[in-house]
Amino acid sequence: MHSPIDRDRAEHYRWGGACDGWHLVRDLQLSVIEERMPPATREARHRHARSRQFFFVLAGELTMEVEGTRHRLTTRTGLEIPPGVVHQALNESDADVEFLVVSAPPSHGDRLSGGEGEL
Repeated sequence: MHSPIDRDRAEHYRWGGACDGWHLVRDLQLSVIEERMPPATREARHRHARSRQFFFVLAGELTMEVEGTRHRLTTRTGLEIPPGVVHQALNESDADVEFLVVSAPPSHGDRLSGGEGEL
């Protein structure tokens, strides 16, 4: 339980066809996931009923659309997303983007449709 974790030993999953996620912390109260999105990929616009999230870019450039406003996050930049706020992560750059998604409580099973204009 109190051992160091890295991407090579973390539980891996694929999402969106080409994106990767690694569970670094998977607990009932907290989730920390490292994600990789190749160029020209995006997640579906959505919101969470209970989860508060923090996206933090490790390498590359991530575009976060939040309630219709786009934010460009570069390396070592982060953005908090409160519960109920419609958002979408996009990689509009020419290179992979790697980032952390910290969620409390975990966001899996807490995802709701983003509504009108959902991609």
